[in-house]
Amino acid sequence: MALLTADDVLNKKFQPTKFREGYDQDEVDDFLDEVVNTLRVVTGENEELKAKLAAAERRVAELSRGEGTEAPARPAPQAQPAPQPQAAPAPAPAAAGATEPESATGMLALAQRLHDEYVRNGKEEGDRIISEAQIEGQRIIKEAEDQHNRTLTQLEQERSLLERKIDELRTFERDYRTRLKSYLESLLSNVEGGAKAEAL
Repeated sequence: MALLTADDVLNKKFQPTKFREGYDQDEVDDFLDEVVNTLRVVTGENEELKAKLAAAERRVAELSRGEGTEAPARPAPQAQPAPQPQAAPAPAPAAAGATEPESATGMLALAQRLHDEYVRNGKEEGDRIISEAQIEGQRIIKEAEDQHNRTLTQLEQERSLLERKIDELRTFERDYRTRLKSYLESLLSNVEGGAKAEAL
């Protein structure tokens, strides 16, 4: 799996919830900005370390070439008619030649140690950022789920209330029809009774 780049994090889009937003958009954007800045710093440090390591390797190569060119020139002073006066200065170039590789080796070891340290720090920082991002993502998902559940609960309560009101209206309508029917039948009976009385 490829590592995230600063552009990957910067262009990351979160899927909004169905009913309403379940997270603070500004808070997520601020967090992503912090992640991008951190990744850029780590990337810059790694690039700087690579440049230092390359410079150290070039220095080692230069010292190695310098030692190779100086070695054939050493017998020339020994061919002079008076070798004894020149015998004393001879060890100095040898000592310098022996010191330069040691210095180059030390520089290379230092560069390697710095490289390993930066890589380790970068990995630890990357792991920390990923861990924090995962925790933040889980928190956002949990908040969205809680908001979703609260919304569903509220809708269920509203639906139950509407159903109860509908039942009450239906009961009222049924009772009203019954009373109206009884009233009309009573009026009809009175009218029929009055008509019979007049006929007699």
